[in-house]
Amino acid sequence: QVQLVESGGGAVQAGGSLRLSCADSKRTSSNNGMGWFRQAPGKEREFVATITWRGDIKRYADSVTGRFTISRDRSKNTLYLQMNNLKPEDTAVYYCAVARGASTAETATSYTYWGQGTQVTVSS
Repeated sequence: QVQLVESGGGAVQAGGSLRLSCADSKRTSSNNGMGWFRQAPGKEREFVATITWRGDIKRYADSVTGRFTISRDRSKNTLYLQMNNLKPEDTAVYYCAVARGASTAETATSYTYWGQGTQVTVSS
């Protein structure tokens, strides 16, 4: 069974940066697309970014385009999310997930495995 463990969350001021990591300890995501989602208190879980199994195609939510970068290191079975110029509205629990297929996916129902999440808090 896939085990995804996120890390790198924390509290930062607006304009700051964080780098989230998602380690796949069971190495079962190598041939699958992956993604990041987030959920703020009282809101639905929303798509943030996604990447193909090769890492050659990436897609982002409009709200993070130009500020966030998704990447993966298949040799380390790790997914990353570099977040720059953070804003208070980025405050949420961030989740990584493994897609059903090899391509990108922007809907939560396209993912089969999820991590437990890591908290990101951005203060103004």
